Amino acid sequence: MPGNQPTRARAKSAAAEIVSRLLDKAGPTYASASHITLKDTPTPLFQLLTLSLLLSTRISSEIAVSAARELFRAGLRSPRAMREGDRRTIISALGRGNYVRYDESTATRLHAAAVRVDEEYGGDLRRLARACDHATSAAVRLLTEFDGIGPVGADIFLREVQDVWPWVRPYFDMRARESARDLGLPDDPDALSDLVPHGRVAELAAALVRVSLDSHLRDEVRGESS
Repeated sequence: MPGNQPTRARAKSAAAEIVSRLLDKAGPTYASASHITLKDTPTPLFQLLTLSLLLSTRISSEIAVSAARELFRAGLRSPRAMREGDRRTIISALGRGNYVRYDESTATRLHAAAVRVDEEYGGDLRRLARACDHATSAAVRLLTEFDGIGPVGADIFLREVQDVWPWVRPYFDMRARESARDLGLPDDPDALSDLVPHGRVAELAAALVRVSLDSHLRDEVRGESS
């Protein structure tokens, strides 16, 4: 109805402002923060799997990101490097990232993940995408076959990979959708993705997750901080 057009315009403008603050204050993606230049190629996809595994543990995202950086700085960027890497090297890198509470078990899981990527997917997670026939539900099932990656870890991987795996997009998990609703944004994945260019959908999803974990940041995005 014509009378509703000004209301819709105001709502769209308000949503655009919130999204702009989200991207400005709560970006970037977790992959970018971990110094992963995400592309649809084997090495960065394995790095994202590594990060997703680290973020799956009950530990702060800041520590998980720091640990990922240290692992990559130590040269543990590919399935082969992680598989052939000395266990002490892996544990030391986790320690430098302050990922100490779960360092032993995580080192075991990282090695096992590398072995699985090599043996199941020939070292290339693009084969996982083909194996699931580009269906996100099947991708979740295959990702959760990695020890240490449950449904939360699968959500993280798919949230972050969606800008280089377009068949995943739009992917906003329950936490991101609840955060959107809390900020007065639509919680429908298609409606959320329409608020940003395709190349920034993963960034929006990550920003929504960040504000769900940080009340001060959430207030900043709302424009309520002093």
